[in-house]
Order: sequence, then C-alpha cells, then structure tokens
Amino acid sequence: MRLLKAEPDGSFSLTQFFGNTTPAYAILSHRWEEGHEFTYDDIIKNAGKAKNGYRKVQFCSKQARRHGLDYFWVDSCCIDKSNAVELQEAITSMFRWYKEAARCYVYLSDVPDQQASNLQWPLFFKKSVWFTRGWTLQELLAPASVEFFSHNWLHLGDKKTLEQYICEATRIAPQALRGAPLSEFSYDQRWSWAASRQTTREEDWVYCLFGVFSVYLPIIYGEGRENALYRLKWEIERRSNINPLGEHAI
Repeated sequence: MRLLKAEPDGSFSLTQFFGNTTPAYAILSHRWEEGHEFTYDDIIKNAGKAKNGYRKVQFCSKQARRHGLDYFWVDSCCIDKSNAVELQEAITSMFRWYKEAARCYVYLSDVPDQQASNLQWPLFFKKSVWFTRGWTLQELLAPASVEFFSHNWLHLGDKKTLEQYICEATRIAPQALRGAPLSEFSYDQRWSWAASRQTTREEDWVYCLFGVFSVYLPIIYGEGRENALYRLKWEIERRSNINPLGEHAI
C-alpha cells in the first residue's frame, strides 16, 4: 500500500510499503466530490492544491501528527486507479487496510458543529449522507478507532461516544461497532446493514461488501450489479453450504 507523508515544505510524498514493513498510519473516510478530490496524478504532477480535496489531505495529515503518526492514507490520492491490477488489489485489501489503521478520521461535510446546531445536532448527524454510502460501511466497522469531524473540521466524538446515534442511523448491532468479529453475526444481519446503501458504480455495491463477508473475488467492472451479486452469493454459499442471503438471494 502507498502511504502519504507531509514534507517540511508543505508538500506530500508517497511511499509504498509491503507486508510487515508498513508503519503505523492514520486513514481517512469521506464522501467523494467528483472532480474536486486531490488525486494520485495531482501528487505526481505537484498540482491540485486549489481543490477542496486538498484540504482533506491537509486535515488528515495534521490529525495524524497530533496522534504521533507520520504516515496516513487517503483513497483519492494513494491509489493509481489507471492501473487495473493496483485497483483490484486496493479494493480487495480495503477492509484490511482500514482494520489495521491506528486511527480512522471521518470527515462529515454535511454535519454542522455541535455548538452551532445545539439540540438539533443529533438529527443532523444521523442524517449525514456518509451513513448511506456503500464503501463507508466497512470504514465504520473495520477500524478499532473511528473519530468523527464536522464540516468545519471540529471533533464530534468517536464510535463509542456516538454509538447510540450510529445505531439509530444504521441499524447496526452495537456489538459490531464495539469490535465483535463479523462472523458472529448472521449473513442476513450483515446484509441488512448494506441493503439501503448506495454506490456510484453499480458493481461497487457488491465489491464494497467483500470484507464484510470475508469473500474476495476478481473485480470485473461492466459485469453489472446482478452478476457481481450472483458471484458473491455463490461464493458465500460454496463456503457455508447454506442459503446465506435468505430473502435477499437472487
């Protein structure tokens, strides 16, 4: 995996690590703004500093340093998405990367500061679009430490202090948020956590569940959601010899 590091001149550098050589790192979870994210190409070309996404990278860097971490990971600029092999590896490794992160910072661009919204703040938090996206399910479940930040980059709490609101927004079992192995939850339970979530690319709705179900398959963009779902269902059934998706089966 590639990790970012802030340089003395304010720029960011990328370093690739393998296996046990990977240092402790922070990781960012956020919603993409198409065309406004700071990308891998921007780092290579030393461009893109006027983009909104650049501020997210700066924010993650500063938070990581506060926690004594030199390295951090942001999906928009740590993956060369023009490389199909690298993209495949990133998607199948994503759950593990989030799980192994020392800290996960969630930037909620649509949630105000607690003081500004007063008693209505829990409602804003629970209605954040972040809770409706496919990829953010594993980004919530996998890391031990998940901290939430408002649109003004102010700390709101973590998944322990905000557990009640998160459960109300997602219907995820509290034990899952507390780190219980996902294998302790039925396939139907895990499926229900993802049922109403959405992804920009239809196949991603299936691919983002690989880590949740501990299934890893080839990425085939263009196959469509139904075909991808069929492959996932077949693999789960092959491993368990049951009909794991219940009423959700194709």
